[in-house]
Amino acid sequence: MAAMLDDGSGGRRARVLVPGEVLPYGTAPVLVTDTTLHGVTRLEETLRTWGPLPKPWLVWVADAPAGPVQDARYLVRALEGRLAGVARLPYLPVLRVVKGAGQALEYKTVQTAAAKLRRTIEGK
Repeated sequence: MAAMLDDGSGGRRARVLVPGEVLPYGTAPVLVTDTTLHGVTRLEETLRTWGPLPKPWLVWVADAPAGPVQDARYLVRALEGRLAGVARLPYLPVLRVVKGAGQALEYKTVQTAAAKLRRTIEGK
C-alpha cells in the first residue's frame, strides 16, 4: 500500500511507520484494512485508542470481487466521524499472484487504482 501511495518518490510521499514512531508534522495518517468484518472490527479497536493524532484516512481494500458484508459497511459508516475520509481500493486479482509491491505496480490496473487512491486522499 505504501508503494501505491508513494508514487515512486522513494518514501518521501508515503511510508510505513513502525510502532511507537512519532507521526511527522503535517502528514496525513492512513489506516488500511480489508472489507471483512474482522478487519473493520480491528479498525474500530485502533480508532478507540487513536488519541490526539490527526484523523486518519481509511483505505478499504476489497478482498473479494463481491462487496463488503452488510455489518462491515454499517460499522465503517458509523466510524466515518473519526476518519478524515474513506478511500476504496477495488478488488485487484493481480495482487494475489505478485510477490511484492514493485511487481504489482508493473500492472496497468494497479497503476490506475494507485493513481485514483492518491487523488482521493490528496483531495484532487
